Amino acid sequence: MADFTIKALGPETFGDFAALVERNGGMFAGCWCTKFHPVCAEDSGVDARARKERLVADGIAHAALVYDGDRAVAWAEYGTPEELPGIHHRKEYLATADRLPDYRITCILVERGLRGRGLAALALRGAVDLIARAGGGIVEGYPHDTRGVRKKNSSFLYNGTRTMYEREGFSYDRPKGLGNCVMVREVAASPADPVPRTRKGKETS
Repeated sequence: MADFTIKALGPETFGDFAALVERNGGMFAGCWCTKFHPVCAEDSGVDARARKERLVADGIAHAALVYDGDRAVAWAEYGTPEELPGIHHRKEYLATADRLPDYRITCILVERGLRGRGLAALALRGAVDLIARAGGGIVEGYPHDTRGVRKKNSSFLYNGTRTMYEREGFSYDRPKGLGNCVMVREVAASPADPVPRTRKGKETS
């Protein structure tokens, strides 16, 4: 994996992110990785790309981008529960939660044609590293629990697999919905090259 590098999503890298999304048809029905963000009244009528760009410009959309040279080829979206409240199976999740995490990883995607090369795990690792640089804390991910299940099309694995998270140091917490689960890891703060901490807030049902 030495040929790949990680950069944070920001105004200066948004064009690279946008090119990746456009090459892959908008991703997941054209959501532009906005599905888990709050829908604001002022966004009414705004297309998904413009909404995502505004969130990035405002510093309330975060992701680790995996680069092959100068081309972004994968990403892992992360943020606080305030930033990313709209997770799947949210009602069940809140009913079974003892506490909310400091950060959650909600979406991991690899460009078509490059899947199966470990880039999803690299994107997850990049997100964890960026969270550490922002101060660390309790981090959750919500991957597919494919144990005992026939091989699933990678196009539907929007947040990787339980096995991948386990390899990256996450522990199984509980099931979530049909076929997904909650994985947890405590991430220590990294003293090197700090980045601004994302906003925190409470999530309500």
